[in-house]
Amino acid sequence: MHNSISRLQGLFLILGFSAYSLAYADSAINLPPSVDLQYAIKARQKGLSVSGEALVKWQLTEQKNKKSYTLLTETRVMLFGKILEANSYGNIDEFGVAPDKYVEKRFGKDATTTSFDRSKKTIQFTASNDIYTIKGGEQDRSSATWQLVALARAAGDKFIPGSEWKMFVAGRRDAEAWSFKVAEVVTLNTALGEFSSVHIIKAPPPDSKDQQLEIWLAPKLEWYPVRLKFTDADGDTVDQTLSSMNK
Repeated sequence: MHNSISRLQGLFLILGFSAYSLAYADSAINLPPSVDLQYAIKARQKGLSVSGEALVKWQLTEQKNKKSYTLLTETRVMLFGKILEANSYGNIDEFGVAPDKYVEKRFGKDATTTSFDRSKKTIQFTASNDIYTIKGGEQDRSSATWQLVALARAAGDKFIPGSEWKMFVAGRRDAEAWSFKVAEVVTLNTALGEFSSVHIIKAPPPDSKDQQLEIWLAPKLEWYPVRLKFTDADGDTVDQTLSSMNK
């Protein structure tokens, strides 16, 4: 059961994506409005069915022509209560979302901090000695989805099936390049009704044991993520669907 909790904790960080290419740097950004999103969770872990809920609070602020953001993610499951709390905050720059700090607290573990030092142009971690260079557009695991949303809102006809969006994302102790491919446009049924949604897939490399991530963005709901699904190599899944929204 403990391994199942650890997997669930890692899975919900993706909500709450840095394209590491010239094409990405040239892309326009259109940030979504502030919102609170609530998700219903259904998971299958080692034959065990688990249900719960996730809350994501995305807040944009502008003062003296400077924009900043805060992003809170909380995940709760039956029997255990809160198993994850993640906080991301920073500013908005020419690349879009620009994290300063990412703090993650998992069930039964100490909090970890990922720091984006803009003056030294480095990403550092309290959970490891790894250091990465900031080149522009790098994200943490919570801010990534909102950067993707901002790209999708601005891309228009370019955000279509077959298009691919590459990003560089920092987690608790390291960072890696991610690649997302737009798969199709489908109708998705949620507690708020049916929405035409853009289906995006982050698939691991062949023969990899990494997790597959699927995201559905709804253009008529400001391109907010209305569903996310995580599938492990062993077939375990976590599926979360939007249940309520407060703007």
